[in-house]
Parts: sequence; C-alpha cells; structure tokens
Amino acid sequence: MKKAVLLFMILACLKAEAQSSALNVADSLYALGNYTHAINEYAKIGSKHSNLQIARAYNAIGSHDKAISEYEVLVQKDDNRKIAKFELGKLYIKVKDYPKAQLLFEDLIKSNNTNPEYQYYLGRSFQQQEKSEKGAEAFKKAIALDSTHLRSIFQLGKYYVLQQEDNRAIEILNIGLLEHPNDVSIINLKALALFNNGKYAEAAQTFKKLIELGENKAHIYQKMGYAYFKLWEFEKAKTSYTKLLDFDSARAEAYFNLGEVYQKQKKLDSAAIFIKKSIEEQTPMLSKEYSALARLAKQQNKIKEAFDYYKKAYQEDTTNTIVYYQVCVLADEYYKDPKVKLEYYQQLLVKLGQEKSYFSSFAKKRISELKEEIHYAVD
Repeated sequence: MKKAVLLFMILACLKAEAQSSALNVADSLYALGNYTHAINEYAKIGSKHSNLQIARAYNAIGSHDKAISEYEVLVQKDDNRKIAKFELGKLYIKVKDYPKAQLLFEDLIKSNNTNPEYQYYLGRSFQQQEKSEKGAEAFKKAIALDSTHLRSIFQLGKYYVLQQEDNRAIEILNIGLLEHPNDVSIINLKALALFNNGKYAEAAQTFKKLIELGENKAHIYQKMGYAYFKLWEFEKAKTSYTKLLDFDSARAEAYFNLGEVYQKQKKLDSAAIFIKKSIEEQTPMLSKEYSALARLAKQQNKIKEAFDYYKKAYQEDTTNTIVYYQVCVLADEYYKDPKVKLEYYQQLLVKLGQEKSYFSSFAKKRISELKEEIHYAVD
C-alpha cells in the first residue's frame, strides 16, 4: 500500500512538472507574439489558465469569433471568473455586439460596484446603442469612483458638447486637465466647447495650445482664425487662415475666409482677389462666393458687376430665392425699362410660390408700382 501511494505521488509530481514545463513554453510563445504555436501548446495542458490564454491568443491574432467562443465557455463553466467576463465584455464592444456587452458589464457591476472600468465600458455599450443619457450616467459614476478616469471624462465632455451644454462640458473637462494638462483630446474638446459657447478669446488660446503641442490640423486653424475674426483681431485671423492654406482640402475655405477678413478691414480689392482665388479652388456650388463678390461690387457701387455676380450665384443654386431677390433689386436699380424690372419681380413671385415673407410682400409692392408706372407711361 505504501509503495502504491509513493508511486502515485511520484507520478503526480512528474505530471505537475511536465505541466509546469509545458506552461512555461506556452507562456514564452505567447509573450513573444507567437500566438498560433502558443495556442497549440496551451491546448495540450487543458487548465483554466491555459483556456484563458487561448482566448487571449485568438483575440490577439484577430480571430474574434474563436476568442469569444473560448471566453463564453470559460464564463459558463465558472460564473465567478471576473477577468474572463471583463475581457469578454470588452471584446463584445470591439465586435459591436453592444447588447451582450451591456448585460455583461451590468452583471460585473452587481458583483463589484466600485470599479470605474466597469462603469466606463457599460457607458460605452449604452453609447453605441444610442442610449446616450444612460451612457452619460455610467460615465458620471466612473468619474465619481475615480476623478482621474480620463476616458470617462472625455466621453462625458463629448456628450455635453453634443447636447450643447458647453458650460457643463468645460467644467468636466477641466477636471481631466487638472491631472493631465497636456492631453490633446481633452484640450481639443474644451476648445470646441469654448468656441461653441462664443468664448472666442479663451477658445483661441486653447487652440493655440493645441498647436504648441504639435496638433497641426486644419479644423484648429479654421476655428482659431474665426475666433480671432470675431474678436476683431484681423492680423491674427489672417495668420491662422494663411496656415490653413497648407491643407489642400481647406484651401478654398481659407481663401474665402481671408476675403472676409479683408472686407472687414475695408480692403475691398484684396477681398475680391481672395474670394476669386476661393472660386478657382472649388468645383460648384459657388453660390456663396459669387454672392460675396456681388456684395463687394455693390459696396463699390459697381451695380452692373454686382448684378452679374448675383445672377451667377443664382445659377449655381436655383433653390436660393433670397439670392434671386438680390438679382431683382439690382435689376430694378440697373435697368431703366420698367417692363424689364417687372419681369424680374414676377419671376420672383413664381419662385416664392405660396410663401408669405418680406420678399413676397416687397415683390408685390414693386409689381404694383411698376404696373402703375407702365400704365401712366402709355397714357
């Protein structure tokens, strides 16, 4: 009997040593990124740890379906395997199976409601199901548990920005910046919130900090330029818009914005040059640019030029009846023949249809006046 027990113990030790050796080999392969060979080695062991590592290896090589299958088997066998549940929940989010992720993180929170990561991922699962208010509540709970939880701060800040609650967005983002003053994603979101809230001086400074941190992006120069424009700091606005010219996709917008700045400075010839450059950069529709040139020409009392530009603007966008109204007003000023003027206003009424507005009232009034003028001219 003693011999049998001793033999059993020796065999058990040998088996344990063999498993330990096999596990070391598998762990080494996994650590080196040799995931397929690691899976084969882990499969020979058959322990809970090796099964978890197989799931992780499948996830690492992008075999998400196989990884999910392995994780689900682990969770079904042992409901207390929180690590497996947590990793499975994150994987559900990765593969966009948000309802399953939600249920899993809700279950994890029941067992431990002090982990901010669980709340964060629950928030993400709600967010992706367009349950934005529930998502925001989860992010708030994560921040209450850990005031430095940057990803929750960012997501909650973004929620407030989308809800146009910019003051609340700024308040929560400032919490994140206390611990992470140079986090570009938080700074970018704060700059946007300030910009949307009309706090252009602070927004400009925040956008400037982003650039100092190496964020060389078109939307930053565009919004910073506009902020300076609204502050009447025209030289700074021009500097920002000039930098915007470095981005091919934004060149047309940059030229147009420069034209607007020069117009504000009453440098009308320069304004016209830049708006024309904007036109050269674009493909239709060019209604906005032609309308801008028409306004410039009108300011310079070039009535025929303004009239022609407004006609071009309307040709670019025939749904814009306000532009056609400008065509009528300039036709009224340019032509001497009341019959020609009348035709324009009658066309405006046709385009307006049943719309009751200042434009239709004005057109009816001018039609009445012109008909009276034509009548007396005949007499």
